[in-house]
Amino acid sequence: MREFEPFEPFEPSEPSGSSELSGRTALVTGAGRGIGEAVARLLAERGAQVVAVDRDADGIAALEASPPAGAGRITVRTVDITDRVAVDALVDEAERTVGPLDILVNVAGVLRPGPVVELTDQDWADTFAVNTTGVFQLCRAAARGMSARRTGSIVTVGSNAAGVPRAGLAAYAASKAAATLFTKCLGLELARSGVRCNVVSPGSTDTPIQRQLWTGPDSRDRVVDGDLASYRVGIPLGRLAEPVDIAEAVGFLVSDRARHITMHDLYVDGGAALHA
Repeated sequence: MREFEPFEPFEPSEPSGSSELSGRTALVTGAGRGIGEAVARLLAERGAQVVAVDRDADGIAALEASPPAGAGRITVRTVDITDRVAVDALVDEAERTVGPLDILVNVAGVLRPGPVVELTDQDWADTFAVNTTGVFQLCRAAARGMSARRTGSIVTVGSNAAGVPRAGLAAYAASKAAATLFTKCLGLELARSGVRCNVVSPGSTDTPIQRQLWTGPDSRDRVVDGDLASYRVGIPLGRLAEPVDIAEAVGFLVSDRARHITMHDLYVDGGAALHA
């Protein structure tokens, strides 16, 4: 029987509160609020130098005004990620002034809810411009340098709606499904270069986008308990996610603790998708 040499033991970095991302540069979109803000703060707390991007100047200014504790620092930029020229310039500037990008996290997203027969062409175009084309443009710009350096990690924040049909969310779900498969295809193309590409798919999370869907004082309970009229199951764990729950998943995937994970779609939804 052939004898195999054992793998060298792998000592994982310490998680939260450590400096496991020290010396790395991260770019996070949609960082002005919600999940994006939580991701930017968590990566900086773990030592990364973070370029936090949002088209909302007020939101991004608030992030800069209250930087997180930790070894990393946050540099903010107001950029519209639907603008290809602005995206290319952003990545170029970040790499020249902050450092070569080791991490890209695509969080920026918009929601245009409504039945398909009531969606306008502009609703559809706006949704895909941010949720899908924006992801493509950021990934393309960042992947060039990562591939050449043969290292890097890209995480796209998708949605469990990309895998489970949701009434009134057709444009959003379709755009997230496209971004999810795009990220996996990119991961396949970049695997030989050592660049990992993964997806984190949240379910209902207590963010401004989630509250945009609420219509009354019982809306939170209806999300958790489910809604038979809209063919929606509830959340088995019995709670809405908080932005930090999603940020923790991102923090794991961009770290060396996930060094052998790529093209993976990690659902962080309390079981709401029933692993569909």
